[in-house]
Amino acid sequence: MSNRTYNKMWADTHEALHYLLKQEIPAQVAKPQTDRLMIFQMLTTFYIKYVQIFRSMETLYDQIVHPQKRRVIRHVLDGIMGRILEMKNEMVKLEFSEFHYYDDVLQDLKLTPEDLEIPIPRYFLKDKLKVVKDRENILAQILSQTWPQVEKKKSIKILTLEEAIQIIQISERARQGRLRAKFMLEIRMEEEKERLAKRRVASTLDPEIAATCIQKIWRGYVQRKTTKKERAEEMIFLEMVPPPNFQKPSSAQLQAQKIDLQRNVVQEVHEVEYQQALISIKEQVRVVEGPDIKDTLQKQIRQWIIECRNTTGKFPDYPDVEKGGSADIFASKTPQEVRQELAAQEQKKKQKDKDKEQNEKKGKKDTKKKKKKGKADKEEEEEGWKMARSHFLSTVTEGHSTYEGVWQNRDERMNFSQKHVPELIKEDKRKEVEEEIRIQVDELMREELKNLKLAVDKDKSAKKGKKGGKKKKKGKKGKKKKGKDLTVNRTIDSLYEELVREGLLIQPKNVRLSDFKGEYSYLGTTLRQTDIEPMPSLVDVRQLIALYGILPLGSQAVHEKAPLVKSLLLAGPSGVGKKMLVHALCTETGANLFNLSPHNIAGKYPGKIGLQMMIHLVFKVACLLQPSVVWIDNAEKTFYKKVPKLEKRLEPKRLKKSFPNILKSIKARDRVLIVGTTKRPFDAELKSFCRSFQKIVLIPRPDYTSRFVLWQSIIQQNGGILTSSLDLSSLAKVTDGYTQGHLSQAAKDVLTERRIKQLHTKPLTAVEFITPLAKQDPIYKEEEESFKDWYAKTPLGKKKAKASKEAENEEGKDKGTKGKKGKKGKKKGRKKK
Repeated sequence: MSNRTYNKMWADTHEALHYLLKQEIPAQVAKPQTDRLMIFQMLTTFYIKYVQIFRSMETLYDQIVHPQKRRVIRHVLDGIMGRILEMKNEMVKLEFSEFHYYDDVLQDLKLTPEDLEIPIPRYFLKDKLKVVKDRENILAQILSQTWPQVEKKKSIKILTLEEAIQIIQISERARQGRLRAKFMLEIRMEEEKERLAKRRVASTLDPEIAATCIQKIWRGYVQRKTTKKERAEEMIFLEMVPPPNFQKPSSAQLQAQKIDLQRNVVQEVHEVEYQQALISIKEQVRVVEGPDIKDTLQKQIRQWIIECRNTTGKFPDYPDVEKGGSADIFASKTPQEVRQELAAQEQKKKQKDKDKEQNEKKGKKDTKKKKKKGKADKEEEEEGWKMARSHFLSTVTEGHSTYEGVWQNRDERMNFSQKHVPELIKEDKRKEVEEEIRIQVDELMREELKNLKLAVDKDKSAKKGKKGGKKKKKGKKGKKKKGKDLTVNRTIDSLYEELVREGLLIQPKNVRLSDFKGEYSYLGTTLRQTDIEPMPSLVDVRQLIALYGILPLGSQAVHEKAPLVKSLLLAGPSGVGKKMLVHALCTETGANLFNLSPHNIAGKYPGKIGLQMMIHLVFKVACLLQPSVVWIDNAEKTFYKKVPKLEKRLEPKRLKKSFPNILKSIKARDRVLIVGTTKRPFDAELKSFCRSFQKIVLIPRPDYTSRFVLWQSIIQQNGGILTSSLDLSSLAKVTDGYTQGHLSQAAKDVLTERRIKQLHTKPLTAVEFITPLAKQDPIYKEEEESFKDWYAKTPLGKKKAKASKEAENEEGKDKGTKGKKGKKGKKKGRKKK
């Protein structure tokens, strides 16, 4: 794609954003609504449209080479990511569920489920690629020093005389058996040759009949081959079967990928030029325009001093540096306004004194009235739903207005290479230079004003000086004590190395979120309409990981203002991909991975002081080298109801008491996420478990469509070839109850090196996978029901159950009122008769 195409795409995206903002901004001020279905429909529509704009903006930021345009796009991109998270939070509060289904809205908007996929911005890793690689090298170096690879010496086993004789006998008998088999094969071959020779001699078949037989067999073979080929072509034409090279990228795709990489190189070159231009243009503005800016500022400030002296009769106080210096003067500016402000302040003081006297007399009455008003306000708020105030809508509108004011109508016909625009840099740098010069001018003018005051009214200046000295003493009392740092004299490198050596900081596996395969649930909305709560699909789980984990960890601007998620729990049976998702979180964001699992911290940093030091080390390094993920595997052990006897010596509940303090210590500025994984959540104390993890994501076993997709990818990853002889549909149906781990293990057992070599002559069949699967235990219905029952006891599950009961009661009341009306009508009819 060319620069013109991307510019056109940018214009179209901002046009869509313009219409969306027109719809959403009035919704922020609208009256509270009561119709939950209409509210959810509105929220889902906004959410889907924002996701569409997010996808376009992410592509634009990755491919546009103009450095100044990319900054505007990045600003809007951060705002849209945050707004999507806010919309998701609103939908969770409304439906009391982490999973939502948009089938009907997608159908109305003529979109596919793939259009709802949350893209992971590529700049998360691109911007810190060098840092991540350096960290990996340091980690590998520390690990190699800690656990040096020792070459295993080959041990020679000394045999007894009896063992040696037995081995010789076995090998000799095997040799004799092979020779005998070879002789017997030769005898059989000779007998076969003699039999065939006798047949040829005894044959009295007519040559024409023989030729007809040969033709018949050959024509049948050719016809079957052509029919098979035509059938395959027809199935491809009907899109029932993918084309043969469907998985391989086409030449056009390869060329597009090559161009994308070239554009990334151009981006880097233009960025370097832009950074150099920022320095050179700023220096140029300072040299050329600096003296004029200084003179004009001095003239304005002197004029302001003279006018204030003429109107108020005294010299004004020069604003402090904290208030902005002379910048604060020109915010409210005219001396007449200064005079009015002084008069207003005097009136306010008089009114305050009167108000105090009235409040003392009527204090009790006012408090009672306030309480009544507060209750009334709460009732009014509870009556209807209103959209919460957004922290990101202003960011999006600001970026959109910047595009409209600067870039929408700009003529770029001469800027073929899409380099920076010097005029725009000059405008920004002129403001920076003016602020720098203003600081210098403020110091000069402050001294000048002080000299004027000393010359005119010495007594007043002396009194003010005394009052100012008292205020400074008050400022010292307001200081707060900070928490003690247990590792003040240590460097971050030494702390990092210690955590690696202790095994608390580990290397995450190179796994992408897209490797977590699954399929969208197409019946979610239909099932909910029939009061059946569907199990979430694997795509829904993948979406939640992107929303709650990857987007906040990847962007500091999003993490600071978005609904803060400090801890996340992944619950589900073994083999569904919980650990894989933890590693994907770290890979997609370049995050450090700290392992505080009960089995990993057993015996490390013993005692209370040791535990305190371990927590301090982990979270200090995690905050300094953010983003970071703190992983707690088998999280239910940390919150055991009753510790088993075999695990008492491991002290699995060490972190339980410290968990609330850990969560309090994580602030909005810290991109640190605590992720717990559990396969037996029902073994933990429910209250403390749910308090510790803000978001709980239940990962189910894969459904039919997900198993179909999983079999395709797993077989191909292990070197298999998909052919028509492999009935994937039946295989996916038969393997109901098996998880991703079971399918992967079965594929590895079947697709050995020997079997892969035979694939061209002997294609794979579905039956081959049944035997290795039969050796594994699937997820039975009882286990799945136990997970559902446990999730229903969580805070969100309880809210969902309560809401459904209230809805049922309302429906029952409506039916009851209708039934009473019908009975009354019948009674009246009987009396008339």
